[in-house]
Amino acid sequence: MTDRTAHARVHMAASVLLSYPDERLAEALPLLNAVVAELGPGEPARRLAAFLGHVATTPPADLAEHYVATFDLKRRCCPYLTYYTYGDTRRRGMALLRFQQAYRAAGFDVTGELPDHLGVVCELSGRGATEQAVRLLREHRAGIETLLRALREEGSPYAEVVAAVLATLPPPTERERQAALRLAEEGPPAEEVGLDPYGPNAPSLGGRR
Repeated sequence: MTDRTAHARVHMAASVLLSYPDERLAEALPLLNAVVAELGPGEPARRLAAFLGHVATTPPADLAEHYVATFDLKRRCCPYLTYYTYGDTRRRGMALLRFQQAYRAAGFDVTGELPDHLGVVCELSGRGATEQAVRLLREHRAGIETLLRALREEGSPYAEVVAAVLATLPPPTERERQAALRLAEEGPPAEEVGLDPYGPNAPSLGGRR
C-alpha cells in the first residue's frame, strides 16, 4: 500500500468518525476496524484504533452527548478550519469560497455542511482527491493543531482522530510552526460580522450531522 493510499484511508476513516455518532457510525464500525487493521503499524492507525476502542465501549447516547458538548457547545473545539485563521470576519467568507472552488475543481460537491469542516476535507481525500485535500490541510495546519490542543485539554477522545490526521501530513515547515505559535498566543480574530460573502444561508457553527 502506498503512502498516498494509506493516507486516503486514514482520512476517510477520520471523516466518518468526525461525523455525528448516529446509527450510521454503528453500521460502519466493522468496515472501519478492518480498514484500520489493514493500515498496519504506525501512528495514524494506532490513533484511530484507540478511538474505535472508545466507541466500542461507550453507549451510543453518551457518544452523542459528548459530540454535542464538544463540537457544538465549545467554540475552542471548532471543527471549521477557517475559523482559526479568520474568526467570524468577512475574510472568512472568502476563504470558504476558496474551499468550495477546490472541491468543485476536484468534482466534489459539498451539501449541508460548510466546506472547511475537518471531516469534509478528509472526505475529499478519501474520495480520491488526496493531493487537493492535503494542500488544504497544510494551509490550515495551525488551526488543526489548535483544535488538537483544545481537545486534549478537554480530555476528549476525539483528539485521537485529529492526531491521526495530523500524523499523515509532512513535518511542519518553519512558517507553519510560526503560524501555530501565533495562533496559540493570539487566538482567532474576534470581529463578529457574519458570513455574508459566502451566502445569506450559510450554516452557523456547530457539529457535523
